[in-house]
Amino acid sequence: MAMDELKARIEAEGRNLGRGILKVDSLLNHQLDPGLMQRMGQNMAQHFIDLGVEVDRILTAEISGIAPALMTAAVLDVPVVYARKKRPITMSGPIFMEVAPSHTKGGDVPLMVSSEFLRPDENVLIIDDFLASGQTLMALSRMVNDAKATLVGVGVVVEKIFEDGREAMINAGFDVPIYALASIVSMDEETITLG
Repeated sequence: MAMDELKARIEAEGRNLGRGILKVDSLLNHQLDPGLMQRMGQNMAQHFIDLGVEVDRILTAEISGIAPALMTAAVLDVPVVYARKKRPITMSGPIFMEVAPSHTKGGDVPLMVSSEFLRPDENVLIIDDFLASGQTLMALSRMVNDAKATLVGVGVVVEKIFEDGREAMINAGFDVPIYALASIVSMDEETITLG
């Protein structure tokens, strides 16, 4: 069951900016509410525990995925690795790299993970802020496959059902449990309709 508290916050504070862009900067993408974030992580972790999913590592994309991933990882007691958008000089050696289009950035965004932090034969859970078209999550999923690790599930804070990302992931062969804490069924004109 999705979180009623999160839904209420989205209804009260979320803004529909048009073109499918949801602004929730007051609780996720700019400012963070630590208590809410902790409860979201507990809910996310419990969902996958209840499914019997074994997790060795959580993968996310910088930057808005880090907080929910970290809170989920704290409950599961596993490390979090996040895909970087720019390669720092400290990232030496082989990397996994994918490119995903970004709604909010208005173009393609590179995603990079050092191979030392995405290992073969590990069970990897992806946690991110949004599931919209599924492009970022599929890029992260391809990295898991390239690392010869096992993708065991995907958890997101908000799923925009009307963008068909879940279906796109399944059609691309990533048929794993997908869990969303809140679902948006439509964003017409200035409205935000939660499911």
